[in-house]
Amino acid sequence: MIVKAGRIEYVTLDEKTKLRKIIYDSIKGLDILEELLSEEADDITEIMINGPDNIFVERNGVIERYPAKFYSNDRLVDVIRQIVSKVNRRVNEASPIVDARLDDGSRVNVVLSPISLDGSAVTIRKFPREHIDMEKLIDLESIDRDVALWLKKLVVAGYNIFISGGTGSGKTTFLNALSEYIPKDERIVTIEDSAELKIIGAENIVRLEARQPNAEGDNGVSIRDLIRAALRMRPSRIIVGEIRGGEALDMLQAMNTGHDGSLSTGHANSPRDMIVRLETMVLMGVDMPVSAIREQIAAGIDIIVHLGRLRDKTRRVLEIVEVLDYVDGSIRMNPLYKFKEIKEEKGRITGVLQKSEYEMENKAKLKSAGFYR
Repeated sequence: MIVKAGRIEYVTLDEKTKLRKIIYDSIKGLDILEELLSEEADDITEIMINGPDNIFVERNGVIERYPAKFYSNDRLVDVIRQIVSKVNRRVNEASPIVDARLDDGSRVNVVLSPISLDGSAVTIRKFPREHIDMEKLIDLESIDRDVALWLKKLVVAGYNIFISGGTGSGKTTFLNALSEYIPKDERIVTIEDSAELKIIGAENIVRLEARQPNAEGDNGVSIRDLIRAALRMRPSRIIVGEIRGGEALDMLQAMNTGHDGSLSTGHANSPRDMIVRLETMVLMGVDMPVSAIREQIAAGIDIIVHLGRLRDKTRRVLEIVEVLDYVDGSIRMNPLYKFKEIKEEKGRITGVLQKSEYEMENKAKLKSAGFYR
């Protein structure tokens, strides 16, 4: 019971249960994040914390303000430290920016104040609890069945495939689905900054995750270090969750040294932009002629699959291009499929991945795998 304005009021069982949960979450759990990360909040795909009392969520593709808040920035920082410590990472004034993950695989990015001016900022990308394979993506109309079956042949045949797209376009989900086509007798090495990939069915698999340097700046393990280590582990295929910097060169060299069928993702607005970004990222790690970089890209990457979000918030495969050779100062690209919008009805866009007039030129790996006679 409680005393309010001199009167005794009894607390109901439901109210007691809610109060007990609030107290437990604030002391032992992740405070208000517990509710946002629960099964009841599966329709939330993104959690955006802009300081202790300014929280937004993306629900079914729509961003809205969340009414709850942390009671102080110190409490928010305590929750942040709980999250990052579980994956052996640290965040403090000396290292105010960190990437981490939750137990369910959700991706976490943290920027502490005062770098984040209005209080510590946390962005959490939630992944669906339900496993999404290529069949599910077909049901969601993210890709056409015929194109998915064609991509399956490319994966089995060992084509090097790069998945590009903007933030939240579904690159990691698509990479997971595509990886399930890898033959079960092959050895896979996955490399990530924060482990997110969930490759179902793979038996001979090694999962590697980068590590931050310690407080003295030592003992860090970068994506570049892991790619080099992976080359000594007799991989059939190397999968890098996301290319962001100088490791692009190491990935391209791996693709060019017999590790066919390797997969990776990167941020870009189009397949052509992805090529330009790869050039830039290679230059972040080493000073070499642009012509040599373009030759590496043309020789290493076979296919670029570009994803995007349409105005109805659905994620779709928008383009598939074949990367050809380096000629006269530029990389030739062969457009194979492009999304064509048919109509919009009740806020939902329908369309098809339309095959271009051009045929795929590089069929050598398909022939070697027995798909063409």
